[in-house]
Amino acid sequence: MAFEILIVKTGALGDVLRTTSILPGLAKKHPGARVTWVTAPAAVDLVRQHPLVHQAESVDPKSPAAVASLADQLARTRRDWLISLDDEEPLCQLASKVPSARLSGAYWTSDGRRAYTSDVAPWFDMGLLSVHGKQRADQMKIENQRSHPRIYADMLGIEMGRPLLVPEAAAEARAQSFAARTGLFARGPVLGLNTGAGGRWTSKTLSPERTAQLVRHLDRVLAGQVGFLLLGGQDEAERNRRIVELVGQGPHLVDGGTQNSLLEFAALVACCDCLLTSDSLALHVALAREVRVVAFFAPTSAAEIELYGLGEKVVSTAQDACTYRAETDTRTLTPERLCAAILRQLPEPSATKARQREEVSIPQGAIRQ
Repeated sequence: MAFEILIVKTGALGDVLRTTSILPGLAKKHPGARVTWVTAPAAVDLVRQHPLVHQAESVDPKSPAAVASLADQLARTRRDWLISLDDEEPLCQLASKVPSARLSGAYWTSDGRRAYTSDVAPWFDMGLLSVHGKQRADQMKIENQRSHPRIYADMLGIEMGRPLLVPEAAAEARAQSFAARTGLFARGPVLGLNTGAGGRWTSKTLSPERTAQLVRHLDRVLAGQVGFLLLGGQDEAERNRRIVELVGQGPHLVDGGTQNSLLEFAALVACCDCLLTSDSLALHVALAREVRVVAFFAPTSAAEIELYGLGEKVVSTAQDACTYRAETDTRTLTPERLCAAILRQLPEPSATKARQREEVSIPQGAIRQ
């Protein structure tokens, strides 16, 4: 009988993707283990094709009825290890309902409250469920110097691994067709621009004005021998339209659109030689696709992010950095600092994605159909 592992991690999208870093370590600790992953419908594409995930179950974590129904289904199989990484009440109840030899994470107690097991305290002590209270939890998060995958690996007793997002053939083909149609690779290395961050964390973003200033500056420094791919989510169409307008004529700026599916977005990210990004889903997509990054941070922890040797961080030096406030000071994230980091990360023309595609064809079977 295979060792049965159930992972409950539903959101946010970037958190789900970066949590796939635990899969190689779990597989090494328990060879041949069968992994079932419970996640939100929007995140299924992030895990369903991972070679170490045998089954992906989707459920809306905000629907107690749907979670309860899934719990009934999952409870038919006893798990050897249940890893419960979300703290929403319905998901805690699911964790307590599914029989397991070992439970690590958040669960529902017999007296009707949420709690978490002691082995995962290094992570949950810094979260909303912290036994230390919110004020101390926030301070612990600020003081923390270990990355997310390092914390997870240590608390689960496994080797630290890397996230992986398996490409999809159709999405990759659409991205390559788009690149060819727009001449994305025509001028040299491609810098992806993902300077938004959704609606919750306004100070995670780089303003359209500063983004455009950076594009124009880099274009001058590199004498026009660079392409820019503008990326963003569904709520950022107006923001990206404004960036295009501010950049104006001259730089080769290609708008990647904001209506891409998750895997289409990932395929566009993979077209980039380097990605300038906020602390957002795009950052985790780039790392999972092994794209070099320059990531900037103001309200959130830079220490928590593991770059796996794929780039560098530009961190706010303001006094309110890493305070997890929606509005923090981003003035020290200057175009000059970002430009210097980008120039260190962009490859030589002979090593760009476009040149690699000319020289090496993608092996058959490397992309999921």
